Amino acid sequence: MSINNINQLLDKMWDDYVATNPDAQKIHDLFVARGDKVVNDHIALRTFDHPKVNVDVLAKPILKSGYIEKGTYNFKEKKLFAKHFEHSDPSMPKIFISQLLINEFDNELSEIVNKLVAQVDDATVARFDFMSMGRPWKCFTQDYNSLKKHSDYAAWVAAFGYRPNHFTVLINALASVESIEDLNNIVKSNGYSLNSSGGEVKGSKEVCLEQSSTLANNVELDFTDGKLTVPSTYYEFAKRYPQVDGNLYQGFVAKSADKIFESTNQGQ
Repeated sequence: MSINNINQLLDKMWDDYVATNPDAQKIHDLFVARGDKVVNDHIALRTFDHPKVNVDVLAKPILKSGYIEKGTYNFKEKKLFAKHFEHSDPSMPKIFISQLLINEFDNELSEIVNKLVAQVDDATVARFDFMSMGRPWKCFTQDYNSLKKHSDYAAWVAAFGYRPNHFTVLINALASVESIEDLNNIVKSNGYSLNSSGGEVKGSKEVCLEQSSTLANNVELDFTDGKLTVPSTYYEFAKRYPQVDGNLYQGFVAKSADKIFESTNQGQ
């Protein structure tokens, strides 16, 4: 099926996401069974700041689909930059796209990234559904392991390519859950592990956003020359609070997102 509109693209992303991470579907269904409506707050994608595939390139299809750029974020420690986008229809999920600043790493990382991106032709990148196509390059196990020495994020993008690394449950929309702590306890009591980096709850009511997330499940992935077991995707949970104007905060908190990124770190 040709993907040429934003709703089809989001549906394709979700189907691919739960195929890689069936736990996310189980957690989703867990809350539905409690009588809750599960609303997706945002999805997040990862890329490199290479001019062929950077944030602005990935954002082109969504900008044509009613999304507008709303915020920018810097992550100095992880050497990342990100933007988030919101749709004119508030029922649509926000989209958060981050990119690794490859020139801030040593030559080994940048050489591998440039080699990967060189394999992608312009016509493929220009496709409306490029950000849901998965890995668009050949990647050897040595490339993955070399990138991982420098950046878990770089290794993840090399392995998985272009697909969401998480979807996010909006806690505000869950009738049966009052707090993020309640939600975390429900998730853990059903056998799922949470990202504890910086504490299970990232953020606070004072910054108008609280977040938590599961740890990425490990999957066996085919590489060009063999298989590796690697961290894949995770499920995030977000509770938003009113700003001084009474409207719910719709942005992101860099300090919290910095720790959420670690949900895909091996051994976290």
